[in-house]
Order: sequence, then structure tokens, then C-alpha cells
Amino acid sequence: MKINQNTVLQGKRVTLVPYTSAHVPRYHEWMQSEELQRLTASEPLSLEQEYEMQRSWREDADSEDLKHFLRVGGSGKQRMSRAVGGLSVQFFKDHSDLLPAALSAELLLHSQHSPEPSYRGRGFGKEATLMMMSYGVRNLGITKFEAKIGQDNEASICMFKKLHFKEIALNSVFQEVTLRLDVSDEERRWLLEETNHMKEKSY
Repeated sequence: MKINQNTVLQGKRVTLVPYTSAHVPRYHEWMQSEELQRLTASEPLSLEQEYEMQRSWREDADSEDLKHFLRVGGSGKQRMSRAVGGLSVQFFKDHSDLLPAALSAELLLHSQHSPEPSYRGRGFGKEATLMMMSYGVRNLGITKFEAKIGQDNEASICMFKKLHFKEIALNSVFQEVTLRLDVSDEERRWLLEETNHMKEKSY
């Protein structure tokens, strides 16, 4: 998504940087984990396929995906050893005959199940998700967020519920839970207050 391919979001402990070709080997290494594949309903790809996916997103002006990498600490092109996960958001129009079209976003988080155990359960995923949601609300006009999570991924389900998401569906075939947050005026104020420390920079 070229419109924000160079956007960096810096928080208190986490910085979100665009997903570049430099991140592909690390991401590919993570996705060899059978646990992570299961929790994210992902199929393993070759390294060459991962590079092609990254190029496709980066170069496609019509792409409606926003993919960022989580890093602990400062911003900028710091060492890859500090990378702790990834967060992607897919945007789409929610059309209805009864309601005006609303811009929605589906969130996919790859941080709570990073292969590095020392990074789990430390709130990095929560802060990163709040920042990405805030960016979507303020800059892209998002009015609804959804997250589809495996039934046994209790950590992610719990985190999204803490972020005011409500469980709206359970797919027994895919063993998947769908959670949603409708961004009311009250939710918008809460989200912006939670992320008033966030800074936007260029990569």
C-alpha cells in the first residue's frame, strides 16, 4: 500500500516500521514454527515466495494491506535482532443496502507467539495493536475492526477483549473466533487517549 509504505509509528516501548525486504528472512524463520502456522492459520512458504509476497505488497498501488514489523525500543533502521513480531491490517469496504458504506479493517497479529519466548506476554502486541488501530481511525477513517483468531489462541482472544472487542461468531469448521469493535465516538475518544503518546515518522 504505497500511501503509507514509509510510515513509522513510535510508541513508548514498541515501534512499528514498514515491512521491507530486509525483514523477510526473519519473518520466514518465524513462520517455520508449526505452532505459529496453526495459530495464524498460515501455510508455510518458501523464502522466494515470501520475498515475492513482500514485493507484491510494496509495489502494488491498489493494495489495501498495511503491513508493519514490531521492534522493541527506538525507531529507525535498528538491528534486526530487536524485531519481535509483525502486524498486518487488511482494509475493505463494508457495503450494505440499508447502511452507508463503512471502512473496515481486519487485524492479524504475529507478536504474542514470536519464536523468542522472552518477548511473549510483555504487552508489546497490545501497544502495537492500539497504535495501528489509532492510525487507522485518525488517518484512514476506519469505523470497524475485526479479528479472526483460532479457538485455542487464548492469549490473542483475551488481548482483543481487553481492547473492547466483542465476540460475534464462532466457526466450528475452521475452529475460529471472530471478534469485532465498532468505533463509536466513545471508543474513538478512548483509543486516541490510549495512544496520545504515539508519534508518526518517516522510515
